Amino acid sequence: MSDIGRQHPSHGVHITLVQPTIVFLTVCTKDRKPWLACNEVHQLLRQVWSEATAWQVGRYVLMRDHVHLFCAPSDQEITLDAWTRYWKSQFTKLSPHNDRRWQPRHWDTRLRHGESYHDKWNYVCANPVRAELVTEAVAWPFQGELNVLPW
Repeated sequence: MSDIGRQHPSHGVHITLVQPTIVFLTVCTKDRKPWLACNEVHQLLRQVWSEATAWQVGRYVLMRDHVHLFCAPSDQEITLDAWTRYWKSQFTKLSPHNDRRWQPRHWDTRLRHGESYHDKWNYVCANPVRAELVTEAVAWPFQGELNVLPW
């Protein structure tokens, strides 16, 4: 079956021991409401990701209504889908705001080689510049790296 015309991404990351498994993940807020880019959310997401240890979060960028992150499995028994559902539910449970909800689905792609990690990161970290939120990517305060994900 062809992926052309597919409206929803297929999920399921094939983990191999032959090469690193690094996934580029995008998660959007429910109805694309712009509540992500603030210090409170940034700190809470860092906390939740640090405690949801089945997958490690590497580099990430929070935009107003979506987050891009790179992650790698720590526990091969926990799927990316299960881990993503878990950290989203933990965030919602710990957030003092009842209106901060996530889209039920996400988009993910497994990176195939080290260059694509580098290229994807360069593209992602420039998102705030393209959105005219800052003039230089390094000036965007809602980004970081929790773990180094070596290729």
